Amino acid sequence: MIWWQHMSDRRRHPGTGNAGSKQRGMVLISSLLLLMVVTIFAMSMFRSFGVEEKIAGNTRDKERARSAAITALQYAEWWITQGNWANAAICAPALMVAPAQGQICNPAQLPNVFNIAALNAIVPNVAIVPWVSGAQEIGTEYTPPGMNVTNAAAPDYYFGPPRFYISFVNNFNYGAHCGNLYQVDAWAYGSSPNTVAVVESQFEITWLSCLKPPS
Repeated sequence: MIWWQHMSDRRRHPGTGNAGSKQRGMVLISSLLLLMVVTIFAMSMFRSFGVEEKIAGNTRDKERARSAAITALQYAEWWITQGNWANAAICAPALMVAPAQGQICNPAQLPNVFNIAALNAIVPNVAIVPWVSGAQEIGTEYTPPGMNVTNAAAPDYYFGPPRFYISFVNNFNYGAHCGNLYQVDAWAYGSSPNTVAVVESQFEITWLSCLKPPS
C-alpha cells in the first residue's frame, strides 16, 4: 500500500517581509521633499512679483514727477516771453503763485560775465528741495490745469504743485543779435513727498537789433 503525504512549506524568506512598507516610506519622504521644493519656489515667485510691482510703481511715480517738473519749466519759459523778460529784480524771499504772479530774480551782485544764477547764490544745492532762504520757501508755485493736488484717494494725485525759479544770468551780444540769458529751475512731487524730480534749462530771449530791446 502506498501512502501519500502532503506537506506544505510555510517558511518565510528572510529579508522580503517588509519590502513593501519600506518602499511606501521612501515614496512618502520623496513626495514631502518635492512638495517643500515646490512651495519654496512658489513663495520666491510671489515675492519676486511683489518686488517687481513695487519697482514698476516707483518708476511710474518718478516719471510723473519728472513730467510735472518739465511742465512747470516750460510754463516758466513761456512766461518770460510774455513781456516779463524786463522785470528782473533782486527778489525778496517769498513763494509766489502763478499765473497771477511770477518773478525773474537777479543775483545780489551787478551783472557781469561771472554772474551765477540767483538761485545758485541763495541755496547750496538746487537738487535739494524745497528751495528756502532762511525759513521762507522761495520760487513760484504753478499748478497745471487739471492737476489733482487735493484728492489723495484718486490715482492721479500729486503730493503738491510744482515750483519754478527764474534767474537772470546775463546779457549777451552775438553781433547779429543780442538778448538775455536766463536759468530756469523747476521741481515737482509725484504722489508722495519721497518722489521728487528737479529739472533745469538755459533759456535765451533774443532780438535782432542790439541798439534796443524789443518793446
